[in-house]
Amino acid sequence: MKLIRVAAAVLNQTPLDWEGNFRNVRAAIDAARQVKATVLCLPELVLTGYGCEDAFHAPGVQQMAVTMLQRLLPATNGMAVSVGLPLMYAGGLFNTACLIVDRRIVGAVAKQHLPGDGIHYEPRWFKPWPRGIHGRVDIGGLSFPIGDIFFDIGGIKIGFEICEDAWVGKRPGGSLASRGVDVILNPSASHFAFDKHAVRERFVLEGSRAFNVTYVYTNLVGNESGRAIYDGDVMIASSGSLIARGPRLAMTSTSVISATVDVNANRMLRARTVSFEPEVDGDETDMISVPFQWPQIELSQNPLPVEPWEKSADVKFEEFTRAVSLGLFDYLRKSRSRGFVVSLSGGVDSAAVSVLVWVMCRRAVAELGIEICAEHLGLPESLVGDPQKFMAAILTTVYQKTRNSSQTTREAAAAVAAAIGSTHYEWDIDDLVHIYTQRVGQAIGRPLDWQRDDIPLQNIQARVRSPGAWLLANLNNALLLSTSNRSEAAVGYATMDGDTSGGLSPIAGIDKAFLRRWLRWMETTGPAGLAPLPALRLVNQQAPTAELRPPSAKQTDEDDLMPYEVLDRIERLAIRDKLMPLEVFQYLAADGWPYSPGDLCQWTIKFFRLWCRNQWKRERYAPSFHLDDANLDPKTWCRFPILSGGYEVEIGQLKKFFEERYGKPT
Repeated sequence: MKLIRVAAAVLNQTPLDWEGNFRNVRAAIDAARQVKATVLCLPELVLTGYGCEDAFHAPGVQQMAVTMLQRLLPATNGMAVSVGLPLMYAGGLFNTACLIVDRRIVGAVAKQHLPGDGIHYEPRWFKPWPRGIHGRVDIGGLSFPIGDIFFDIGGIKIGFEICEDAWVGKRPGGSLASRGVDVILNPSASHFAFDKHAVRERFVLEGSRAFNVTYVYTNLVGNESGRAIYDGDVMIASSGSLIARGPRLAMTSTSVISATVDVNANRMLRARTVSFEPEVDGDETDMISVPFQWPQIELSQNPLPVEPWEKSADVKFEEFTRAVSLGLFDYLRKSRSRGFVVSLSGGVDSAAVSVLVWVMCRRAVAELGIEICAEHLGLPESLVGDPQKFMAAILTTVYQKTRNSSQTTREAAAAVAAAIGSTHYEWDIDDLVHIYTQRVGQAIGRPLDWQRDDIPLQNIQARVRSPGAWLLANLNNALLLSTSNRSEAAVGYATMDGDTSGGLSPIAGIDKAFLRRWLRWMETTGPAGLAPLPALRLVNQQAPTAELRPPSAKQTDEDDLMPYEVLDRIERLAIRDKLMPLEVFQYLAADGWPYSPGDLCQWTIKFFRLWCRNQWKRERYAPSFHLDDANLDPKTWCRFPILSGGYEVEIGQLKKFFEERYGKPT
């Protein structure tokens, strides 16, 4: 047997937070040393932070990254540590993983495949390294090999696949395996999205099986730079078996997992594999040999814990709850805010946002402890130690009624605020609405009325709610949270500078139908480790309504728009799948909805027209969390022109088809 102990670290980094990032890296190295690991893989671009955006092009960023790399060298005594940072070479900037062995930089592997779709824009900053090429970099007084290289460290061969390199068809791992590599390290910055864990696990397992290697995969965790949330999801696999994994979506800044592996067992398994074709050309110029004395390691059991919530039938609800609460906590501490303010209407959206803040507070104290929470958030320990005082300090809610508000929503808002323990206020804004409508009526020479001025009279109520909520946020040095959701963003069913007001929009990446199901789950079940909130019954029993028209109008969101399930289906077909109006209608007609073809046709037309008219609103939304690899955020995923032809020709094709098939719509 040839036993070695490998480790993978999960870190919560922040772009350009040099000292904070360095402390986390040092803590990870110390933790790996405590478990007697000799090889440690750190996440991608761990020194700078992954989300530096165009700051990557600042020469000072390159210089500081190299400075931090040099500071790290003494901590690696007796270890091999992979550290990610950007490096300049031949006039280009490359995303690299530097391997430090026993206080010496022995080389840097450059990423070959750069993600340039969806949330990632790496080709804007970095160049892809060409396969089979290697050179030498001289920077900051250091000189070491760079490129498509691998390492022989004291007789054990180590290679790299850097994040996207493992997601492509022609993975570098195939070439590494043919050169007899024993361990493949994958430093990643792979953002959270629903169902993504299963994909990662497949390529880690398949990489270890197909290449007959030990595969060490690591990742970032937390809300690194504002929009993307990272879930950790660290794994170690060997010859097709998962032998270690870490918790996902945890709030801790640093965690390390490790495993003992038998290098000789993998080598013999590879040798017995008929399809294995070793490279025997004798060209070893891409292999960097480093003398190293591996310590004696005892055979030990590798733990493989699975969090209870990951085995739940409600895993998507659990993921959503944990991802957004983690994102909120990191946004709060990294923005140096002192809390949140929510305009709590008594409806689904504002209740969901408020409950997510409540989950955030409960998780932070449970996972991090009172002292760390107090340090991160700048609060006295006495506040954090009392759950009710902590919640009241972190979240302020306000119900702002008009003559169109109902007693039902007022009671629902009060019940939710009491259940979660927010500091809650109520006030009447009807006089402010009256002042605006009267003043404008006088200016235009006629009174405003619901027959002629429906939308303006609805919008002014939503907008008048904004200044008071902002004032509370300013008084508390807090962040106002917008409560608009993804379904509303798709069709512009939101008032700019009204319910879209805020510095962060935590649910703009999730649809209304999901939120309604999730709130019912929070009412009756709740996430693992937390009790449900029965007070949400008052929210869940209502039909969603903006309450902006007079009560006699009996306004509901779905009467104004269409059933939310239909809206979300159209959005997926039209925006995610890029189908035209006629194609969308044909899918809807085949879905078996309990609605008439005429309704489905009209809703399809309405969606496309509202989508095109309201791109400017989506451009103005506060930053939102990325939860779904098909979201509508124009800053990270879904770009669309603000001005366009509005699909008028395509809508005409749909109308013609409908008339030929069903007759004129009634």
